[in-house]
Amino acid sequence: MAVRTVRTMRASRNGVWRNWAGNVIARPARSIAPSSTAELAEVVRRAAEEGLRVKAVGTGHSFTAVAATDGLLIRPERLAGVREIDREAGTVTVAAGTPLWQLNQTLSAHGLSLTNMGDIMEQTVSGATATGTHGTGRSSASIAAQIRGLELVTADGSVLRCSDRENPEIFSAARIGLGALGVVSAITFAVEPEFLLTAREEPMPFDRVMADFDQLVAENEHFEFYWFPHTGNCNTKRNNRADGPAAPLGRVSGWVDDELLSNGIFQVACSVGRAVPATIPGIAKISSRALSARTYTDIPYKVFTSPRRVRFVEMEYAVEREAAVTALRELKATVERSGLRVGFPVEVRTAPADDIPLSTASGRETAYIAVHLYRGTPHREYFTAAEQIMTAHGGRPHWGKLHSRDAAYLAEAYPRFGEFTAVRDRLDPERRFGNDYLRRVLGD
Repeated sequence: MAVRTVRTMRASRNGVWRNWAGNVIARPARSIAPSSTAELAEVVRRAAEEGLRVKAVGTGHSFTAVAATDGLLIRPERLAGVREIDREAGTVTVAAGTPLWQLNQTLSAHGLSLTNMGDIMEQTVSGATATGTHGTGRSSASIAAQIRGLELVTADGSVLRCSDRENPEIFSAARIGLGALGVVSAITFAVEPEFLLTAREEPMPFDRVMADFDQLVAENEHFEFYWFPHTGNCNTKRNNRADGPAAPLGRVSGWVDDELLSNGIFQVACSVGRAVPATIPGIAKISSRALSARTYTDIPYKVFTSPRRVRFVEMEYAVEREAAVTALRELKATVERSGLRVGFPVEVRTAPADDIPLSTASGRETAYIAVHLYRGTPHREYFTAAEQIMTAHGGRPHWGKLHSRDAAYLAEAYPRFGEFTAVRDRLDPERRFGNDYLRRVLGD
């Protein structure tokens, strides 16, 4: 297996923890990295005796303070690794701190794959699922929707095993649990024999993408695109299963597009735009034309995921899919008339409806609209303007990305919100796993 170096965000020697983007800082009373479920359960029991609140962190890829604590911070690095691959059942069980890249590489070595995934794989499996991380798909849903079972350490240190047959009410809620129900120690995912995907990436005018959006979604298993503000240009990506043979990106051409252009030169462009905002529209026009069309065929995780080395802050809203075009046109008009300078593309993806209470796609066909700005760039005005558009369309904010919504709004946006909070009241009445962010979004 290839060795991969990952910079995880963890508590430093002076006790300070920072997330990947650097916009969230926590000062826990102490931190610990348990190596087994039994050790984790004992740690939680002791914290309860001491009156400490408990939060588990992953690699810090959330932009909200969902994992921040002033109590006991549980780090993921030792609670990692694949526990079992069950080919007959079509499942894999992994420890909660396992990074997605490690899971993907291990599955590939056994000729297996997840059905769908997001566009980065630095996250831990528990962090990604707890906040509803997703990719794009016509009929295949988020990573959490692929969970078939999980192991949960609750507030008194008990270990619950959950599935649709064992503790089903808890299982239903805990697939996207925000860390509010306990600490997940292991997850069982559905897997399938490894397959090939053909990716077709090409520039396309914004107006054409808007006119053909429904058709592009219907005709492709996985469709997504990026719109570059201050331009009428988009980059589209269509991923569909292929019979083969594999035709991966060449090492040089892949490096040029994914590292030099998408990360190296883009980093420089973002730095210039942050220093001199007036240059952003011109840079956007150049950036939107920098990547040419390309087609390649490879195993799933090499097609779904991309390196993300330029650090940013992000807000993402899920709207009903039929509202996506209208919301995007409103966002484009707002940027054009406002004087805002937006140097990062807007990402658009889709997902089918699922049955998870706090999933952003719960009960409805969904389109995701994500806005980003380079780290250190003032973001409040742009994000507020975008949020006003998305909430006017009944949008649901991604739990791990910046937003200003509270429990009153979210209880209306999620028909099964009360089902989740009832499970929370049962498992954690003293709010051992609470923090300020959860108080805002879930209530007391």
